[in-house]
Amino acid sequence: MMKIFNLKYIIIIILIIIGGYETFLGLSQLYRFTESNHCLYTLTGSFYNPGPYMGFLAMIFPICLHEYLKWKDVCKGLMYFSSIIVGLGILCILPAGMSRSAWISIIIASCYVIWVHYKKTIKQFFVLHVKWIKTTIISISFILMMVIASLYIWKKDSADGRLFIWKISICAISEKPWKGYGWDNVSGAYGDAQEAYFASGNYTDTEAYVAGSPEYMFNEYLQIAMAWGIPILVIGLFLIGYSAWIGHFYKEYGMCGALLSFAVFAFFSYPLQFPLFIFSLGLLIIGCIVNNINNMPIQLCRFNIIISLAVLYMGYCYYKDYSCKHKDQEKWGHCRILYYSKAYEDALDGYNEIYDNMKWNAQFLYELGYIYHKLHWYEESNCVLKQALMKSSNSMILNIIGKNYQKMKRYKESEFWLLRSINRIPKRIYPYYLLMRLYMEADCFSIGKLEWAWNSVLVKKPKVCSKATEEMKHEVWSIFGDDFNWDN
Repeated sequence: MMKIFNLKYIIIIILIIIGGYETFLGLSQLYRFTESNHCLYTLTGSFYNPGPYMGFLAMIFPICLHEYLKWKDVCKGLMYFSSIIVGLGILCILPAGMSRSAWISIIIASCYVIWVHYKKTIKQFFVLHVKWIKTTIISISFILMMVIASLYIWKKDSADGRLFIWKISICAISEKPWKGYGWDNVSGAYGDAQEAYFASGNYTDTEAYVAGSPEYMFNEYLQIAMAWGIPILVIGLFLIGYSAWIGHFYKEYGMCGALLSFAVFAFFSYPLQFPLFIFSLGLLIIGCIVNNINNMPIQLCRFNIIISLAVLYMGYCYYKDYSCKHKDQEKWGHCRILYYSKAYEDALDGYNEIYDNMKWNAQFLYELGYIYHKLHWYEESNCVLKQALMKSSNSMILNIIGKNYQKMKRYKESEFWLLRSINRIPKRIYPYYLLMRLYMEADCFSIGKLEWAWNSVLVKKPKVCSKATEEMKHEVWSIFGDDFNWDN
């Protein structure tokens, strides 16, 4: 008889209900009954991107699979039917999301759940069919290598970009391995590390092509190490690993599978940026280490209670911080209407009102700095944009700072910041264009530098062609076309 008030079942029911809601929302978006949260994607669930959405469903699926296998001989009860409905719904949605990370995590977690349920049968089968198993393993290994290669080729630029982000992240971690840069400063630290890497000149054309301004590191382990240092990362890994070990020992296979799915997905994505992931992860940790607490040795019992209280306290702190930030973000949303309408003077009052509470947000600081730039308050603009630069890898911040110094006729400083922008993302054409305009100034005229800048604008191929790049090339051609050095 299932104990309905047992903590484990309460947690499982909560997670299946959330998974069911997300599945229903995804299906309604897939069939166009409701709109997604992103104009570029049909399927996002309650998230704004299909990647994290698929990752969350991949985390819920092992729980559904475990509950189905556990109750399939009885074929009745709430857990049995709800696990079938939600599990099948997830399998229907997953291919549409096209998230390689979610596919990998759900396959690994599902294999774990199936293994623990049919361990004896699988072992007996292996003993009785050794030769056939060896052949099958070789065949499957070959197929897996082909699948992995196909997945890489399918989104080659994305995969190369992610590998490059990890490489630069490791360089940034090596500068501050113990303390980190702070959670809100990770992107800014990454931008500085990428800039230093390209400034050294030891890079490939592929790296220059895939380089961008990522907001996340697409690997939560690297993100945590950059934010708070390697010791905190080790503590986090211990917490998840210990919870999974305790859960496995006491046969909480569904929640262990969910933790495994999360751990795999976190290696390729950024789930900790979403409150729903953090809430679910907290439930899984508590569910694994507390549910069988009465059957544990007294010392282990006390240790697990301490861990649970620590997780609850961290959850409370996160909720309190998130609630405060959410209120200010709502006010910011109203101000952005004026910002996007280009009513900069009216928007400025609203931005200044919430400035003290929004200094943690790089995009807010960028927009405020841009407002000052448009209102010709160049000193104020640079002051705010330099704060944004500590929290963002966006090279556009460097461009605007350079433009501000040019307007103030501080040409050496303008050149310095625009060259930094080029070093940060070498393939961008806009900073070369700005340098060309700078070198055309009478007080900063240099024929050699000017030729280098206009040649760069015309020769360089942008990563993404746009109307803006075409207009810049056309303008340069109209001014310097006859003098363009095609041999450069």
